[in-house]
Amino acid sequence: MLSVQHLNKAFGGLKASDDVSYDFATGSLTAVIGPNGAGKSTFFNLITGALKPDSGRILLDDVDLAGRSPPEIVRAGIGRAFQVASIFRSLTVDETMRAAVGADQGRAAVMFRRFPLAETRDRADHAMEMLGLIDKRHRTAATLSHGDQKLLDIALALVLDPKVLLLDEPTAGMGTEERWRMIDKVRELWEREKITVVFIEHDMDIVFKIAPAIVVLCYGRILATGTPDAIRSNPAVIEAYLGTEQHAGAA
Repeated sequence: MLSVQHLNKAFGGLKASDDVSYDFATGSLTAVIGPNGAGKSTFFNLITGALKPDSGRILLDDVDLAGRSPPEIVRAGIGRAFQVASIFRSLTVDETMRAAVGADQGRAAVMFRRFPLAETRDRADHAMEMLGLIDKRHRTAATLSHGDQKLLDIALALVLDPKVLLLDEPTAGMGTEERWRMIDKVRELWEREKITVVFIEHDMDIVFKIAPAIVVLCYGRILATGTPDAIRSNPAVIEAYLGTEQHAGAA
């Protein structure tokens, strides 16, 4: 289980994370929503070590990761895919995946082997198959569609075998069809791999359709948590984020 306890982070007089506490059950799928500036990205940055909390604990299976370096947190079992895909555009999909596995194995030369090690190949192939990229393995990342580049970024996080996968706006910048294809792939991944998935998303149609649990952040604090039905009808959430028009459409 990923447990965030009394997490605080301030930038000058601005509290970007204000006494945030929440337990993400093992194998759960949770959406984190809120208006711009609510503290969503800060929340992810604190969990992954990109920022160090001023106080609080971040427990993964009762091990406190708060303040540890990003590589340590990755090795502990937390992976992240970013809003803007973080990929090597000149490498093929296959080279990218083998490089990620090689880095995890401590073998920098893995990607340059003509015949990769069986373990390296199997791990890379498994991640590509799960994200629907196996038929595009020989294409350079730069030639992939925006959606496939985001899938490759998720595959890079997944190949490290995380216990928790954080997805930062996985559908950002996509058209309607591509957006739903991405979110269907995320749900398929969650159901198949049984890992804990936490994702930030602005599209409420997507959130209300696939997320069994929702966390609403506002001004660095947790405003509400609950099921889609509970969040959709929560007066504080409607006032702070959903608005009457969007709420009526969602309902």
